[in-house]
Amino acid sequence: MSVADVQRSVTAELDRIAPVIDSLGEAFARSGFELALVGGPVRDAMLGRPHNDLDFTTSARPEETEKILRTWGEALWDMGRDFGTIGTRKGPWQVEVTTYRSEAYSADSRKPAVAYGTSLADDLVRRDFTVNAMAVRLPGREVVDLYGGVVDLATRVLRTPGTPEDSFSDDPLRMMRAARFAAQLGFEVAPEVVAAMTDMASRIEIISAERVRDELVKLICAPHPRRGLSLLVETGLADLVLPELTALRMERDEHNRHKDVYEHTLTVLEQSIDQEARLGGGPDFVSRFAALMHDVGKPRTRKFHDDGTVSFHHHDVVGAKMTRKRMKALRFSNDEIEAVSSLVELHLRFHGYGDGEWTDSAVRRYVRDAGDQLDRLHILTRADCTTRNRRKADRLARTYDALEARIERISEEEELAALRPALDGNQIMSLLDIPAGREVGAAYKFLMDLRLDEGILTEDEAAKRLLDWWAERG
Repeated sequence: MSVADVQRSVTAELDRIAPVIDSLGEAFARSGFELALVGGPVRDAMLGRPHNDLDFTTSARPEETEKILRTWGEALWDMGRDFGTIGTRKGPWQVEVTTYRSEAYSADSRKPAVAYGTSLADDLVRRDFTVNAMAVRLPGREVVDLYGGVVDLATRVLRTPGTPEDSFSDDPLRMMRAARFAAQLGFEVAPEVVAAMTDMASRIEIISAERVRDELVKLICAPHPRRGLSLLVETGLADLVLPELTALRMERDEHNRHKDVYEHTLTVLEQSIDQEARLGGGPDFVSRFAALMHDVGKPRTRKFHDDGTVSFHHHDVVGAKMTRKRMKALRFSNDEIEAVSSLVELHLRFHGYGDGEWTDSAVRRYVRDAGDQLDRLHILTRADCTTRNRRKADRLARTYDALEARIERISEEEELAALRPALDGNQIMSLLDIPAGREVGAAYKFLMDLRLDEGILTEDEAAKRLLDWWAERG
């Protein structure tokens, strides 16, 4: 992309959003305030990536901004008031206007100190990267590029407006944003920025787990997550935010091949991304993070044997526990934790299938254990094959094709999606004349095992088998 291409892209995008930027710029000008489109929307306009979430910066204070937007917009929100931000909606556009500001973290604070600035130049110098430190003054549409953002955008390089040390000292989360933007945009990170990230990595510890988590999710859901993850590992940031990933380096796989588990893991992640269309399209964090974490139990379970081989027995179970612990530390939701850790624990199950020796009962149990993660488990299992042996890879793919076909056949015949016994808890209590309690749970488990082993039973047959079981228990 040339500078001329960048300029043409931004002109076209400004014309597209003219109905909102021109009228808003005029509204602020009439009230005597400056206004500029700023940050991500300007960057994306130059990249030819239009969207309808628009960020502005202004000389007006929040209370003055609110007065203008209340008349100009269609709705109003002020959740960001403490940071100088007021939001509104105008047709298809989501608009946020923030007072010129600066913010910085003290050495041990988890919250930035926010101060209002006095000029657009002061506001731009505090921004994270030069490609995000460009603005368009309104209503005149004058492009303001004080730090070479247009050239960096054209050459696909991430640099900071000032020194990276000052930038990362102001907000240590910017170190993770560097990795995230590398993953999102496919940009190279300037050497001096990488050096500062390496030297200052420990500063990330003052940032809240929630903010770190949000950046990690954006990175993993980006088009090029390998690029961002590699940067986190290279700079030492991964040691602090996702140490399980760093630990995978130099570990040998179970076949003792000359590829480390770290590289294998990144390949599995990329191969899982290639299959996301199976889930309906769009980045799927659970599927991607399960791919990233599926082998994290290997370093703790590695054993060398006298014959020169290496084993990682039970790394699936250990990895699931490690995944759950890490996701809790990063404040993920319980549903996300359960989904990812379940996939990690189940990722080896298919390898017991052999050449199709599983009984229908075993297939039912595979479906039951996967639950609502079955489609993601299909993706992870297929992605986990990174062998360079084409014949072996083709054989594994054919075998899994056969398993999926069996699942589909049995599902059509037996409604596997609703795997449950023929009798529910109330029917069990009525038939056995027992109150709610452990005995009901044991009876339900007996019927569920029958369902898994033998398929669908009628209510009459299930009742007979349950009474026989109950009588044998004495």
